[in-house]
Amino acid sequence: MDKKLHINLERVPKHVAIIMDGNGRWAKGRGMSRIFGHKNALTAVRESVKAASKIGVNAITLYAFSTENWKRPKLEVDALMSLLINSLKKELPDFMQNGVKVNSIGSTDQLPKNAQKVLNDVISETKNNTEIILTFALSYGAREEIVNAIKNISKKVVNKELTLEKIDENTINNHLYTFNLPEVDLMIRTSGEQRISNFLLWQMAYAELYFTDVLWPDFREAHFYDAIIDYQNRERRFGKTSEQITE
Repeated sequence: MDKKLHINLERVPKHVAIIMDGNGRWAKGRGMSRIFGHKNALTAVRESVKAASKIGVNAITLYAFSTENWKRPKLEVDALMSLLINSLKKELPDFMQNGVKVNSIGSTDQLPKNAQKVLNDVISETKNNTEIILTFALSYGAREEIVNAIKNISKKVVNKELTLEKIDENTINNHLYTFNLPEVDLMIRTSGEQRISNFLLWQMAYAELYFTDVLWPDFREAHFYDAIIDYQNRERRFGKTSEQITE
């Protein structure tokens, strides 16, 4: 059965965020190291981006490496950075062919220099692509993002570039890493965990949350469509009543 046929293309989320969880458990279940799980997660990334593009999702953001992930064993961190470099290089031709515009959010200046260079090169190469925006959250933490936004806004107030009365939600939006992205409509987390884990806290204020037991390396196009169908079966009220939405 083609699950895509059950999707209402008029009600597709503009922005889907994904917490790609379960690589370690997937590898452990096969008697392998966590790194083996990370390497086998790339197919899930390709499948998700392909599925999102097919139904008209404008943006997809992947939680690739959090600020807390720096605490992991050095061997795993080094392997993840190497995987990032090699994957970006390998996927660039497909990004260009499929109109994928690559973007990044987070404290990317903390990444190794060679990773920063490859990431910036790919972002530059794909900047004119218009099919879908693929954002990698790297060395990212939502609390840190909000703290940085507050600091930058405060500087403008101190320098009299901005008054307190002029600060509103748009002001904050414009000082976040995601200033150029729509708000998140749907957040998917794999592996059965049901936490947001310091990911896009401000941007997900009204997002629908979808949790699946599927481990990330096993996540495929059909699973992505399952999340979209579930999303479309929900009533998004944004504080209103069901009757108001109906009217």
